[in-house]
Amino acid sequence: MYRSHTCGELSEKNIGNNVTLSGWVQTVRDKGNLIWVDLRDRYGVTQIVAENGRVADEVINGLKSLGREFVVQISGKVIARHSPNPNLKTGAIEVEATAVNLLNASVVPPFTIEDETDGGEELRMKYRYLDLRRNPVQEKLKLRNKVALETRKYLDSCDFMDVETPVLIKSTPEGARDFVVPSRMNPGQFYALPQSPQTFKQLLMVSGFDRYYQIVKCFRDEDLRADRQPEFTQIDCEMAFVEQEDVLKTFEGLIKHLFKTCRGIEFKEGFARMTFAEAIKRYGSDKPDIRFGMEFVELNEVAKGKNFAVFDDAELVIGIVAKGCSEFTRKQLDELTEFVKRPQIGAKGLIYCKCNTDGTFKSSVDKFFDNDALSLWAKKCHAVAGDLIFVLSGTESKVRSQMNELRLHLGNLLGLRKAGEFKPLWVLDFPLLEFDEENKRWHAMHHPFTSPKPEDIHLLETEPGKVRANAYDLAMNGVELGGGSIRIHDKKLQAKMFELLGFTKEDAEAQFGFLMNAFEFGAPPHGGLAFGLDRLVATMGGSDSIRDYIAFPKNNSGRDMMIDSPSVLYKEQLDELFIQTKPIN
Repeated sequence: MYRSHTCGELSEKNIGNNVTLSGWVQTVRDKGNLIWVDLRDRYGVTQIVAENGRVADEVINGLKSLGREFVVQISGKVIARHSPNPNLKTGAIEVEATAVNLLNASVVPPFTIEDETDGGEELRMKYRYLDLRRNPVQEKLKLRNKVALETRKYLDSCDFMDVETPVLIKSTPEGARDFVVPSRMNPGQFYALPQSPQTFKQLLMVSGFDRYYQIVKCFRDEDLRADRQPEFTQIDCEMAFVEQEDVLKTFEGLIKHLFKTCRGIEFKEGFARMTFAEAIKRYGSDKPDIRFGMEFVELNEVAKGKNFAVFDDAELVIGIVAKGCSEFTRKQLDELTEFVKRPQIGAKGLIYCKCNTDGTFKSSVDKFFDNDALSLWAKKCHAVAGDLIFVLSGTESKVRSQMNELRLHLGNLLGLRKAGEFKPLWVLDFPLLEFDEENKRWHAMHHPFTSPKPEDIHLLETEPGKVRANAYDLAMNGVELGGGSIRIHDKKLQAKMFELLGFTKEDAEAQFGFLMNAFEFGAPPHGGLAFGLDRLVATMGGSDSIRDYIAFPKNNSGRDMMIDSPSVLYKEQLDELFIQTKPIN
């Protein structure tokens, strides 16, 4: 037996017991006649002690020979700790060593394996197996495990059935790029890795499995950022014989269950709801952070007509109010201006108006707007003395997006996006379609199987841009946790949708004929939802990045720094797959 207890298990009730522990050496502190070793495993840390004259020399020498991250087995007697450590689970006791058995030595690790490490992200990703020994990372993965476990418990209690779906499927051109896999047995043909199990879960509804779920790997070949990985995990669900309200009720219940069981946070009220149009109008985002206000105010009627071309030539002028911030310095205002001018945001500049405590106003456009004109801005924005108004202008679609970025940035600067506070929001009634100006064609905002609102179906022929989708997203703290829709289950309506999206009958048949054919055999009304497990857990843990909640993540270039993947194939492998590569110019 390598251990009788874990390193996080012992307490005062074990005093006097003889125990055996195994783990990694965190630190060694040698005071000459007294030596301490902190021994760590995933359950915690236990302090080992040995004093000259109280234990055998071979035990003292064995402890002195240990280095950081050595794997060791130590036996001894549990005693009361002379100076208890209230910050440690085992802080009331220590183990007086009676035997030391070195199980494996370690070279000096490339960074300190402690809560606050000296290793940069790239180094830690290269040695991820060492980074995973750190307590903060282990706690994140423990939360992920707990969320997955409680998800299964909740869905099982609601009669959902876990059904696996294929990983090697057919490539389709809609949505993000597919990862493709060549088929050796079918030369020149390729599988695709699933971006989601969408069509399979719809087929399961046709098959009579009226409540399906799967915690499933999905793959998308898209540009990466903090909340994206090329392979990610979904809590994927589908239900038959349901309307939108049934789906929202079921999965609002899941989120409430997860927060209560995994974070000890109870949502007693129903989640707030907002239409897509309202979210864009008020916050410039379809996943607004509603933990704080700073809602958009349209200023066209008080900003235009003053011979200020930046406003007069704009489609929309909007403002937000930073409460109590009129004392912002010129340096702070310049930094905010540079923030909105960053290429990824794209604003040409930022206009401000200070509401001074003496009732006057000071703006960056005083040349065009006098005190009376600026007072109309303040009245429109409900700004009072001491507040600061920020204004952007431009085309409606761009300026709302730009102001959203500024709003979130100010929320961070002013401490309004409070850690530990969670505000869920259902966003409803998305547009069914969006128009691609470059290619002059319609695209599905969600996917081609999303049902239009029944009352909007008549608009498909005449005004498709006004058709609302029977779709919904759950946002929390500015993050889209997941979304879904009621699906099309009628073959004629699905054919019409493909036609609007520019599919020929032949293309639709070639790519989705299996689904269309299945709809001829009694497809029930159905709908579902998928949560991004990685995003959900990161949000619950209060993190912006999902990487620490994934055991072996990839970097922003889609590379695994630890195993050096992706990599070049041998020529023999390529020949076997009938593939040739060409040089990169």
